[in-house]
Amino acid sequence: MKIERFEDLEVWKDARELCKLIFESTNSEIFKKDYKFCCQIRSSSGSILDNIAGGFERGGNKEFIQFPYIAKGSCGETRAQLHRAHDNDYFSKDIYNRLIEQTIALSKKISGLITYLKNSKLKGSKHH
Repeated sequence: MKIERFEDLEVWKDARELCKLIFESTNSEIFKKDYKFCCQIRSSSGSILDNIAGGFERGGNKEFIQFPYIAKGSCGETRAQLHRAHDNDYFSKDIYNRLIEQTIALSKKISGLITYLKNSKLKGSKHH
């Protein structure tokens, strides 16, 4: 399958799913009372998919590579915030474990994307 839009990327779809789950998991009254933290974890999880999309839209392979690194950092930030949320009993252990597993898997997929882009001979749509 040819990737024509960032929405075609499995890694972007996974990041979107994580972001959706983070939003749902932070929608409880106890979590929303910690407004700043709630906004912070929602923002960092959103940054993952936003940076994958932003890099893709740059149109050049060299520029694209920079953005998954930022996305990977945001994924780590989100995972750290999940630990903080768990330490404050903001959600169940099951939700915590599920989200931690998803951030680890997503981080690995982002690493795979970075490796692919580094080794690819493709120049991107900007350089045809």
